[in-house]
Amino acid sequence: MPVHPHPKRRGGVDDLPPAPAVILCRPQMGENAGAAARAMLNFGLFDLRLVAPQFGWPNAKAVASSSGAHDILNRMTLHATLPDALHDVHHLLATTARPRGLAKPVFDPRAAALHARALVGQGRRVGLLFGPERTGLTNDELALADGIVSIPVNPLFPSLNLAQAVLLVAYEWATATGATAVQGADPSSAEPATKAEIDGMVGHLLGELEAVGYFRSDDRRASLSLTIKAMFERRGLARSEVHLLRGIVRELRRGPRPAPIQGSGT
Repeated sequence: MPVHPHPKRRGGVDDLPPAPAVILCRPQMGENAGAAARAMLNFGLFDLRLVAPQFGWPNAKAVASSSGAHDILNRMTLHATLPDALHDVHHLLATTARPRGLAKPVFDPRAAALHARALVGQGRRVGLLFGPERTGLTNDELALADGIVSIPVNPLFPSLNLAQAVLLVAYEWATATGATAVQGADPSSAEPATKAEIDGMVGHLLGELEAVGYFRSDDRRASLSLTIKAMFERRGLARSEVHLLRGIVRELRRGPRPAPIQGSGT
């Protein structure tokens, strides 16, 4: 049910150009979701996704703090898990105050916006991931990202409100879409694979490795599983490449073939 049956259309979203999805993971306060929606509509973002929010929905505080951004809230989607929210996403950028030594490219908000603009221009769906207010994203959640967005703040007072973080990144997106040049773009005509397709392929591969006893221990399985997932996600596979890799795994599962019979030469 819409949060506002007859929204005051201060700014509609139907005619906005393609833009990244904003994904709030386990948000704790409805007010922040509403304020994030307001910031999004200010700067041309319209796809809001909530993952396991810690408040009920519809939420009166979210509606009030959105200041009329009802288009965003009416289109917003709820998801039980982060992978579900990423089902159609090709490239994920996760925000964190501490990059934590992850083997992923790290961007400031401006560089991230330019990077996202280049990807969206190639027809890729980009997600911007924000963690809960008190704890931020977990290592497992960050492992799903293709890149990290680190917002430079005063190290003596690094606390940043969730909606403020969305506002900063959304502003840089709006600025980037008005830029005339993007560095480092790598256009490709191949249709990119979604997160769900890559996750399915990786799950297929891990299942077959488990079946042949490759991991040998639970600790080795956990460690190598994360490494394998990160390797494929960092690569940014095309849909055709995912299909090819799945076909290879299926063929390997069939086991060794009999050696061809050599001719006697007589």
